[in-house]
Amino acid sequence: MKLTVVGGGSTYTPELIDGIAGRRTSLAVDEIVLVDPDQHRLSRIGPFSQRLLDHAGHPAKVRTTSSLEEGIEGASAVLLQLRVGGQTARASDETFPLTCGCVGQETTGAGGLAKALRTVPVVLDIADKVRRLAGPDTWIVNFTNPVGIVTRALLQEGHKAIGLCNVAITFQRWTSALLGVDPSTVELEHVGLNHLTWERGVYVDGVDRLPELLDNHVEGLAEHIGIDGGLMRRLNMVPSYYLNYFYNHDAVVKKQLTEPPRAEVVAAVEKELLDIYGDPSVVTKPEQLSQRGGAYYSEAAVQLVHALTGGEGAEKHVVNVLNNGSLPFLPDDAVIEVSSTVDGNGGRPLPIRPVEPSISGLISHVTAYEYLALEAAKHGGRDRVANALLAHPLIGQHAIADRLADELIAQNRDLLPWVKGN
Repeated sequence: MKLTVVGGGSTYTPELIDGIAGRRTSLAVDEIVLVDPDQHRLSRIGPFSQRLLDHAGHPAKVRTTSSLEEGIEGASAVLLQLRVGGQTARASDETFPLTCGCVGQETTGAGGLAKALRTVPVVLDIADKVRRLAGPDTWIVNFTNPVGIVTRALLQEGHKAIGLCNVAITFQRWTSALLGVDPSTVELEHVGLNHLTWERGVYVDGVDRLPELLDNHVEGLAEHIGIDGGLMRRLNMVPSYYLNYFYNHDAVVKKQLTEPPRAEVVAAVEKELLDIYGDPSVVTKPEQLSQRGGAYYSEAAVQLVHALTGGEGAEKHVVNVLNNGSLPFLPDDAVIEVSSTVDGNGGRPLPIRPVEPSISGLISHVTAYEYLALEAAKHGGRDRVANALLAHPLIGQHAIADRLADELIAQNRDLLPWVKGN
């Protein structure tokens, strides 16, 4: 099997390679191609990835290329992990909304919209090349944020795509340790949209252990997630840490105004990682990689690719898939993030019990924003950008939406196809 990673110059990539190295028997990969325009990054990450595989005794060979066409031709699966504009654009996403008193974050609010506007046209162009050069049956696994919007763009254009995020698997691993059970025995009742999800059940051998977690470990949950334990008990569910931007918006903004943006921290970590990757004596995953984010990404991605390309029967995964009636208050073509069965035909949501009004309204509200965000990303136009911002529950005032739209366009002028050169 040939596996292609577009954005292979990411410092995330060794996480993925480490996951492949540990799944020698179940994921028959013999060629891994890392595609990235940044030759310096590839010169560090490519050889280090090969050393990881060699050290683990895995026979796969790593190739690197800056040619997308060469990288994807004949691929069995293509993983997308792009960051259009790099950490510089991320720093902008995390700061320009603060001038209007809105949260600065790369996947939520105005910053998230900026990332979607930059990313969707690039991803759709890549997907067209995948369909032409690798074939229409080649799976595209999207890890590129904002995952929900990007995945819906791919599906809307008829591509064979599925979205992946590491929030669920991270929570599964963390809570299994609290409960003292093997992670593979934990099944989550995970529901919502990408970066807007709640755990409504944590099942071990068919028994819901969520009440135990809320009774005995709520302080630890609150510290880990950043959301008040009393609120979790009142909701009778555990929100993802991204709900902090909604439930504690003003406190988060106040903190962001006094701290360096996450992009600066990550840039420093990436520089250190690239230096480590360049050391030929390093043959195992460095501890510093855990500071980069994306915990358990490798496990989630490898397990998902296995289910899509070579699994025996359906497997359960938390993925981003079409709603198709699973949440009756959303359109069928909305992309939701839920526990699903996955096989060679893709992902199908498991049955979902009726969703509480305490979260269904916010899910609907953000879905409406995501529809408008995708329209702006595909067709451009300042008014479409402003309309998407106006529809976002963290913005919602037209004067602020208009101001943010103008600032977003100014900050991303060279990265938006419909603005560039005008």
